[in-house]
Amino acid sequence: MTKVVIAEKPSVAKNIADALKIKGRNNGYFEGNGYIITWAFGHLLQLLDAKDYDEKMAKWRMENFPFIPHRFRYKVKSDPRNRGKEDSGARKQLKIIYSLIKRHDVDMIISACDFDREGQIIGDTIIYNLKTQKQVYRLLLNEWTPDEVLKGLQNIKPNTEMRPLQAAGISRQWADWVIGINLTSVATLKYQKGSGKALNIGRVLLPTLKIIYDRDKEIENFVPEDYFKLVATFKTKDDIEYEGTYVENEKEKFKSKETLKLIQQALINQTATILDKKVERKKEYPPYLFNLSNLQGFITSKYKGWTSDKVLKVAQSLYEKKYITYPRTASVVLEESLVDKVAKVLNNLKKGLPYENEITFAKKKRVFNNSKVESHSAIIPTYLLPKSLTRDEEIIYHAIKNRFIMQFMPIAEHEETKIMTKVNNDKIKGLFTSKGKVQLVEGWKKVEKIESKDTILPLVNIDEVVNIIDHKLTSHVTKPPKHHTEKTLLRVMETCGKGKDKEDENSEEMMAAILSGYSIGTPATRAEIIKKLKDVGYMASQNKNLICTELGRKLVETFPVKELFDLEFTGRLEKTLSDIEKQKFTKENFLNLIFDFTTKSVNTIKNDKDIIINEVTKEKKSIKVLGKCPLCGHEIIEGQKGFGCSNWKNGCKFVIWKNDKFLASMKKKPTKTMVKMLLKNGVTTVKGLTSKKGNKFDANLRYEKNPDNEYFSWKMEFIKEVVQKVNK
Repeated sequence: MTKVVIAEKPSVAKNIADALKIKGRNNGYFEGNGYIITWAFGHLLQLLDAKDYDEKMAKWRMENFPFIPHRFRYKVKSDPRNRGKEDSGARKQLKIIYSLIKRHDVDMIISACDFDREGQIIGDTIIYNLKTQKQVYRLLLNEWTPDEVLKGLQNIKPNTEMRPLQAAGISRQWADWVIGINLTSVATLKYQKGSGKALNIGRVLLPTLKIIYDRDKEIENFVPEDYFKLVATFKTKDDIEYEGTYVENEKEKFKSKETLKLIQQALINQTATILDKKVERKKEYPPYLFNLSNLQGFITSKYKGWTSDKVLKVAQSLYEKKYITYPRTASVVLEESLVDKVAKVLNNLKKGLPYENEITFAKKKRVFNNSKVESHSAIIPTYLLPKSLTRDEEIIYHAIKNRFIMQFMPIAEHEETKIMTKVNNDKIKGLFTSKGKVQLVEGWKKVEKIESKDTILPLVNIDEVVNIIDHKLTSHVTKPPKHHTEKTLLRVMETCGKGKDKEDENSEEMMAAILSGYSIGTPATRAEIIKKLKDVGYMASQNKNLICTELGRKLVETFPVKELFDLEFTGRLEKTLSDIEKQKFTKENFLNLIFDFTTKSVNTIKNDKDIIINEVTKEKKSIKVLGKCPLCGHEIIEGQKGFGCSNWKNGCKFVIWKNDKFLASMKKKPTKTMVKMLLKNGVTTVKGLTSKKGNKFDANLRYEKNPDNEYFSWKMEFIKEVVQKVNK
């Protein structure tokens, strides 16, 4: 008999087929060796829109809300370009999947979608929508390497064991639909003038906006204060100089300049004595392995132009290419069962490194700890070494690889010295403190060449007399808090504000907050939330800083359902979803809470005072025609996402996407000039294309229709007349 395996994406299906050495490729699936491997494109099904349940919901009217369906149902997902139509690709793939499941020789279905809430419901909605009686199993993997795929297929679980995960996924999906549909609709009707776009209200969107708003307000209301410091320079008997800062009652910042002036005058013609000296040898452990939020924070703060969303997309690409483990994880340690596998990976990665002989595998509690793993282990490389990576993939892969190698390098050690110097004048009550540091063992810091900025103090003894050779009184101003960046925002979201002032991502408090389940969103959704806040106009980026827009401010100050801005409220909801996974709470009770909350919230908005916080004005855009469509002869115009045919509503498929993958692989985007030339001459010359090896070259490009379908492919003619056809 034959088993049908449903992967979440075509690239994953290919990984499974490769592991099983299946060469036979058909329309929408691979087949061979007793397996059929097919795929979804993420969600093929979506929840019905409100108007699908009831015609009167086609127009937003205040009296029609709250609207909560008695039974939630699914349909083929909408075409992204025309929400009123089904996505034809999704419909076609669903038919293929269902025809495969119904085959008489098929006796088992295996869902191989990602091992998380979202992956669970992607597979389950497809399979159970068919109401099949065949046995359903689950393939649960953290990576797509051949070894893991083959091992995983030997250890599949009955899908019934995944019901708690499914319940949590459905609870999240239905709750967000109910809150989003109801509150977005009534808020738009109440607070917005004009139509064309909505005031987005979401369970996770608003508390994230409030974090940014609160920080902006803190900065706005900050009142700077002057303070002063007194620093003296001392010279030892060996003529070595060092500096000390005046401290009195453990305070080194003084509001009164006059107080320090008197002390400064008392220093003239005085000597000082070393009152105390402390030398401590301290260990510095490497930062923990990456979870998704820490990886996003690390990359967005280190590299210009990176967003959390981009980090996730590149990490997902590396995961699907089998080079790293599952990226959407909250854990910073590994399951103890991975010890042997990790030793193998480390052995592969360390070969040829300049510090290879310092890398030693050991089963450390700081790396392997079941009690601190939440669903998925931390992100690490797999045993497969990449042969070629894009520049972006290289940045992410090397960050993950380096963080992994650091765990098995010697612990870094430094010596900390603290000298207390007392001026030999009874009028001066305080002391001058000096702190210094010397790196003794570089250890894991070698991996990323982390250099310590050490202040080295002279070798002195207690009771030794030193000379005062200089002193300066400096004025300072207290600084306001810094604007949030994606790194700091992710940290607050991840811990729901608990431990938010801790800069140290290695702290136990931070880990406990993450593992408690209190959070805003999940590792998989936080990047999307940040991106959406920018897209809907509530938040903007200024360099790396995130700031609240005028519309975002007005929304926070006007919207009356204050619970949706409350981190504690949102954290409790996310914790409840986590508890549903752990069978500590039921889906039914959670949804009843959500439905009651939504009903009360709608009534609160209806009864709120009338105020307009956003006015939508429609700008008439002058549409520039770029040429004639090669398929139907209608006009080609520029849209938001591509250059396409104005006859698309009637089914014309001609389009050149602005994020075209073929051009992007050569570091180019289509331009109006390029499209005009293509339509006019059938060919365009493009200069400055980049090869996989990073070399620049020029080429002529054609965009020609495929003979067997309505889609187009690029043909590239090198200036040296070498011709290569590359299918889109």
